[in-house]
Amino acid sequence: MKIFNLTRANDPAQAIAASAKARTAQQGADIRFIAGGTTLIDLMKLNVERPAMLIDINSLSLDKIEAAPDGGLTIGAGVRNTDLAHHSVVRQNYRVLSEAILSGASVQLRNMATTAGNLLQRTRCMYFRATDMPCNKREPGSGCAAINGANRSLAVLGTSEHCIATNPSDMCVAMAALEAVIHVRGSKGERAIPFADFHLLPGDTPQRETVLEPGDLITHVTLPPPAPGNRSLYLKLRDRASYEFALASAAVVITKADGKITRARIALGGVGTKPWRSMEAEAELINHAATEPVFRKAADAALRDARPQSQNGFKIELAKRCLVHALKLVTQAPND
Repeated sequence: MKIFNLTRANDPAQAIAASAKARTAQQGADIRFIAGGTTLIDLMKLNVERPAMLIDINSLSLDKIEAAPDGGLTIGAGVRNTDLAHHSVVRQNYRVLSEAILSGASVQLRNMATTAGNLLQRTRCMYFRATDMPCNKREPGSGCAAINGANRSLAVLGTSEHCIATNPSDMCVAMAALEAVIHVRGSKGERAIPFADFHLLPGDTPQRETVLEPGDLITHVTLPPPAPGNRSLYLKLRDRASYEFALASAAVVITKADGKITRARIALGGVGTKPWRSMEAEAELINHAATEPVFRKAADAALRDARPQSQNGFKIELAKRCLVHALKLVTQAPND
C-alpha cells in the first residue's frame, strides 16, 4: 500500500475545499473522500488505488433518510446499507431497493458500506485487481486481458474493445429502475444527475466510470414518489446463495391494471458494464397483458444487443430467464 495522508472534514464545504487545496498543492494528485471504505481500502491494499490523500467525511451529517417535499425520499450519501435496507419507508414503498441491498455482501460489510460508496463501487474483474496483468481500466492503454482470458463473470452489454468489466453493484440496479437522482457538490457548485446519466460506458476511456469531476462530493440521492399501485422486486442469480456477485439480476417496478401492465421500469445487473436500464424491455411490456409470452418478448428486447465473450454466452439466456421469472413473481404476487 502506498503511503497516504489522512485528514477529516466537518462539513461538505470544508471537504470540497480541502480536496481542491490538496490537488493544487500536489499538482493534480489523486484525492479521495472516504466513509465506510469497504471497496477503496481493499483496492489500496492491492495497490490498484493509490490516492495521495484521504478525506474522512464521516462527520458531515450525511447519514439521514428523510421524506422529500414531493412525496419521494431523500437518502444521505453516508447512510449505511443496513440502515437503508431496513428503513420502514424503503421496505414499504421501494421494496426492490431493500431486496437488492440485502442480496449483496455480508451483514458486516452492509453495516459499514454507504450509499455513495455503493454508487462508486468498482468492478470485481480479476484483471483489474491483479496489478501484474494488463487492464485498461487500471492502466489506460495497457490492454484488456479479460477479452481473451477468464471472462465467465463479465459483461455482455455495453462492452467495448477496451473493456468488458461488469458493474458489481446490486443497489445500483434497483436505483436505476427507481429512476433515482444523484446530488453532487463540487468546486463549480451543485448539480443533480439523473441515475441513467451517472455511470459511463467504457468506450475507449474505461478508466472513467462516472461523470464525477475531481473533488466532486455526492451529498444525497433522491427517489421519486412511488407510482400508485406499483409492485417491485429484485431477483439475483449467482453461483452460491450468499456473499456472491450476480451472474444476472433483475430489478422490476411494475404497475398493473385490469390484467395489463400500465407502467414498467426494468434494470439488469451482472450483465452490463454499468447498471443496465432497459427501456426496450419496458416498451414491450407497457399496455400488454401480464403473460409469459409478453415477458419473454421483453427479455429478448433487453438482451438484443448483447455481445458475448468466449466464456459468458450463457449469461444471455440466464438474464432472459431471470427477467421473465422476476416479472412473473411481481405480477402474480397477492395484495399485501
